[in-house]
Amino acid sequence: GSSLEPEECSMEPPAVPEEEVPVTVAPGPVGCQLFGYVGIEAVLDQMKIKTMKTGFEFNIMVVGQSGLGKSTMVNTLFKSKVSRKSSQPGQEERIPKTVQLQSITHVIEEKGVKMKLTVTDTPGFGDQINNENCWDPIIKYINEQYERYLREEILITRKRKIPDTRVHGCVYFVPPTGHWLRPLDLEFMRRLSKIVNVVPVIAKADTLTLEERAEFKQRIQEDLKTHAISVYPQEDFDQDPEDRALNDRIREKIPFAVVGADQEHQVNGKRVLGRKTKWGIIEVENPAHCEFPLLRDLLIRRSHLQDLKDITHNVHYESYRVRRLNESNRP
Repeated sequence: GSSLEPEECSMEPPAVPEEEVPVTVAPGPVGCQLFGYVGIEAVLDQMKIKTMKTGFEFNIMVVGQSGLGKSTMVNTLFKSKVSRKSSQPGQEERIPKTVQLQSITHVIEEKGVKMKLTVTDTPGFGDQINNENCWDPIIKYINEQYERYLREEILITRKRKIPDTRVHGCVYFVPPTGHWLRPLDLEFMRRLSKIVNVVPVIAKADTLTLEERAEFKQRIQEDLKTHAISVYPQEDFDQDPEDRALNDRIREKIPFAVVGADQEHQVNGKRVLGRKTKWGIIEVENPAHCEFPLLRDLLIRRSHLQDLKDITHNVHYESYRVRRLNESNRP
């Protein structure tokens, strides 16, 4: 049986069979093959070394009424006195209860990794008799940091690394009333969730029983859903099924019922952070006592710290940049 298709004729001599060489097929498009070891996996090590040398920045804001434990919670998160800048060692500076925001910057280091941490406190939020527009200074501060970054970015000769003072996460402290969210809480989160990543928490959750805590959390979730308030992690920004599954488990726990403490106590022969009461010691890092470990994992550990920075840059800052450039281009 002959074929009607023309045969390809080659003038090259027939190939001599050689010894077979193992071929490693790299994941990717069809036909992309690597013969032997190349070493592209070393890119991760190079990025790690470069990041450890330059360090990175993380800016967090805590919002809530006075007496809810904002400063203690920040100190518990980083296990250091980072919420108050002291003029003398061993002492803390008392911040006046005004609407003016206070920002404190520290450089903390752990196992060779340096992080420039900026904590912004709102000592006078919600403490006035008339709290109308009390969120305006906070919105103004967040937009000022976006504006500062934008001015550095549009320069003709700009810096290789622009200083990042943008707020990456805003932890909002809800009073442990056990009822529904107040109009002040709803209005604040409705306005701030559009320009920054808002993480609501139930402050001083040890004042509620387990039943009251579960019922209060369910009411808060219903309030957020009814008023279409999207808190972090937002469902619209889940990129793949694995992220969606992880974030769905986190969204079921929000708002986190947290307890802060900056003193150690002896429990079963171990030193643990906790609050000592007449009935026993409330261990901060014990998931059976409170949900502080979940908040710490969300803000610092796992992958959400970098995700907070990415959403801030790619979503919130991008929308602000587009709006500002459109305003400047109008005749």
